Amino acid sequence: MENENNNLKIISNPIVNQSLCVMRNKETDTQGVRLAARKLTRILLYEATKNLPQKEVEIETPVAKCLTQTINDDITIIISPILRAGLIFTDEAVDILPQATIRHIGMYRDEKTLKPVWYYNKVPMPVHNPDKYYVFITDPMLATGNSLKEAIRLYVSKGIPEKNISCICMISSPIGIKAVFEEFNDVNLIVAAVDSHLNERGYIVPGMGDAGDRIFNT
Repeated sequence: MENENNNLKIISNPIVNQSLCVMRNKETDTQGVRLAARKLTRILLYEATKNLPQKEVEIETPVAKCLTQTINDDITIIISPILRAGLIFTDEAVDILPQATIRHIGMYRDEKTLKPVWYYNKVPMPVHNPDKYYVFITDPMLATGNSLKEAIRLYVSKGIPEKNISCICMISSPIGIKAVFEEFNDVNLIVAAVDSHLNERGYIVPGMGDAGDRIFNT
């Protein structure tokens, strides 16, 4: 897929490709899928956090004093996994950003309409100084884009700028990417792969099957 939006980042390197290969293979067991997903998650999160503001601080090493950069502590960082498959991102995200707040979003897809159905919302917090909020929405599969748009809409409705919202997906479809950017042109979308198309059931082809089932052995 040609990258027509500067806010779309397709991350590709040998580790990403190997992780995707393991995850896609129908012969890979649950443990193998989880390990590959966590490895891939860390790489995608490193890319996604490039937009976090930094500040200069003075520290002292065992050798000398120096000026260095660190993440500005005057911001609020939110990791927002879309349940249930998005949970695979949580442990890695907390390791990388221990100062972050975890806000879970629960949606399942109606298999007939392919529309998201809410069942859990852990984001009813007030937002003060929304320009200082940075949100990372995690969902392994970006298929139709309907669930991801609902999640983005939730944070945009609180006044958080689209440019401060990053969506992290492992495998995506062209139609899902198009749907997201048609409504939210300024969000950041970080993916590891853009696959061919969706089948009649709304699954990504070739994809990896149902990510939640394969990650949680259900």
